[in-house]
Amino acid sequence: MTMTSDFRHASRPGEPALSVRQVLTLERVLAGEPEVVAGAGGLDRAVRWVHVAEAADVGVMLTGGEMVLTTGVLLAGDEAKQAAYIQSLHRAEAAAVVLGLGRAFPTPPEVMRRAAERCGLPLVVLHRPFPFAELTEEVQSRLVRAKFAAVSLSESVRTSLTALITSGAPLQRLLDEVAQHSGCPVVLTNLAHRVLATAGERPAVDDVLRDWERIARQAGGSEGDGWVRAELGGRGERWGRLLLCGYRGDSATGRLLADRAAEALVLHRMLGGASGRTWEEQSAHGLLTDLASGTVPARHLLPRARAAGLPVNRRTFVPLVVPGAEPELLDRMLRTLGLTGLVAELADGASAVLLSLARDQDAEALTGRLAARLRTPELPDAVVAAADPRTCWDDVPAGLREARHVADAVAGAALDRPAVVRLRDVHLRGLIRLLRDDPQVQSFAERELDGLLCGGEGELLDVLRTYLATGRNKSRTAQLHHVSRPALYRRLEAIQARLGIDLDDFEQAASVHIALLAHDAQQG
Repeated sequence: MTMTSDFRHASRPGEPALSVRQVLTLERVLAGEPEVVAGAGGLDRAVRWVHVAEAADVGVMLTGGEMVLTTGVLLAGDEAKQAAYIQSLHRAEAAAVVLGLGRAFPTPPEVMRRAAERCGLPLVVLHRPFPFAELTEEVQSRLVRAKFAAVSLSESVRTSLTALITSGAPLQRLLDEVAQHSGCPVVLTNLAHRVLATAGERPAVDDVLRDWERIARQAGGSEGDGWVRAELGGRGERWGRLLLCGYRGDSATGRLLADRAAEALVLHRMLGGASGRTWEEQSAHGLLTDLASGTVPARHLLPRARAAGLPVNRRTFVPLVVPGAEPELLDRMLRTLGLTGLVAELADGASAVLLSLARDQDAEALTGRLAARLRTPELPDAVVAAADPRTCWDDVPAGLREARHVADAVAGAALDRPAVVRLRDVHLRGLIRLLRDDPQVQSFAERELDGLLCGGEGELLDVLRTYLATGRNKSRTAQLHHVSRPALYRRLEAIQARLGIDLDDFEQAASVHIALLAHDAQQG
């Protein structure tokens, strides 16, 4: 995939065009036996219009992109005029000049040929007499039809995207619609060329992302070869780009399509989108969700992660889940600590973090520093659920699921938790969280706690929870519930009576503790 760099002769935005090469393949033109005698490198220039002119100073009447047809009758016998004629067309940025051979010029004029070759202007001669009117009629009708088709497509795209925005559709749905109309991969980036979202057929999108580093460098420069770029921004500020990657239709139609899509995306962002998340947050959320779910193999997500700016070569990956922390806070923490990673908000109010560290960095120490920074007066009990570091990208999905499980297991746990919790720290609580949806476990919890659950004894349930979580420490339990020791004894006696158990018996206390953990897991 390449991008060309010379677009001086491209059609103006919204104006459909044929290339010089395409015009020369038309059946009516072929009947005139066309021969390109100079400027062959410019055959892909866009022909915006066809103009028949015999005046020697025709250049002053042109606005650029015209194919000029002439018999050269006013130029015959004057080589200075012939050279000046070509220079005039070049300065006017004409697309090409077509010279009909005949009485004025029985053979291609050498002076015009050399002048056209020097300035790169395609010079085409017709060896057989040819009615210019037929050529102008053919080209103009094609251009008009293309213009109406482009306008129709533009309005269709505008209407469909506006309807999606009005209905509150997410960003991805808008991009899918653009990809459907364009028939090519669509890529949304920020100004640093990091991929925020893509749409289109997955194999084609993956091909683009695999070569994204090179493509991103070119995406900031000129367009061409089916690559169409639209800038995104508003109120004097740019904040993104939309790329149609390898659009195969007419370049002007592609430009209209990109512009309509850009307008819709700007409106979508200004309105806050359906989720309320920024595009960067949606990008990270989508990637981490796909990784954790396992629905897409990790290796298929590698180009997407690389294009999103995450270093992936010879790295150590540390999956984390932080309950109760906002993604914006975690982003700031990562920047403060000089760490690289993706952050995404999860559905339950927690945030997932995927750190990408150099192999020589201490993953455990850096995770501890991040956790220590999080424990502020606003978040005194903040905890980081960490999975073991992974050095293989294919192991990252399992790591994210492990971190999510650890975070789930520590939810509602006793106070004084460590700042970083790992799988080895969750013990029985972690097992119960894994089994919480099992009907037999649910039945066991209800049976063991029936005496408290059926009576709606929420206060006694809280006392029991604290008592068991503190290792049956009566002094600590009384302190946490702000009651005297005698008052606590009375409540413990009420709990034992309602449940029909002896909390001093280790096995009975353990059974009730397991049931309470299962009950809390189900409620959570």
